[in-house]
Amino acid sequence: MKKEIKNKGSIFPMPVLLISTYNEDDSVDVMNAAWGTMLDRDMVALNLTETHKTVENIKARGGFVVHIADAKHVVEADWFGVVSAHSVADKFERTGLTAERSALVDAPVINELPVAIECEFVEFQSDATGLGVIGKVLRVSVEERCMKDGAVDIDALDAIAFDPYTHGYYKVSGRVGEAFKDGLKLK
Repeated sequence: MKKEIKNKGSIFPMPVLLISTYNEDDSVDVMNAAWGTMLDRDMVALNLTETHKTVENIKARGGFVVHIADAKHVVEADWFGVVSAHSVADKFERTGLTAERSALVDAPVINELPVAIECEFVEFQSDATGLGVIGKVLRVSVEERCMKDGAVDIDALDAIAFDPYTHGYYKVSGRVGEAFKDGLKLK
């Protein structure tokens, strides 16, 4: 039997995405954003408000990079979510992480994170049903150590998810089935 719980405004668990941009002075800005998804094979949507420094940067620079947070960097990922670039100018530098400029968009790629999705800013939707930041994916790159047979190895990726009910981070791992195959057993 199911028990009704308080709605936390989310489908859970949620991905932990780290969005990187450049500030006006070319310093690196990163924010933690759990509300993000794919709109199409080459389009991302980030449910962010215009009050975020990162959104200001995306609009000004025309690009951003979405990183998948991993268990090794949970402290840094949480830091990017609890501290605003509006109040802590050296937020990125304090983590000890490093970044290099994307060759495709005006945004930084964080070297230590296993996945980088480089995106060109398309539009910002701000009406009641708007999604926030919409971006076109120009390139996805993955650390070789997280690849197996030419595909992403989810277990090696060690990605983390956010639980909005307990405010916990959890590792995403352990394959439990074969998509587009297991269900055919019921045919």
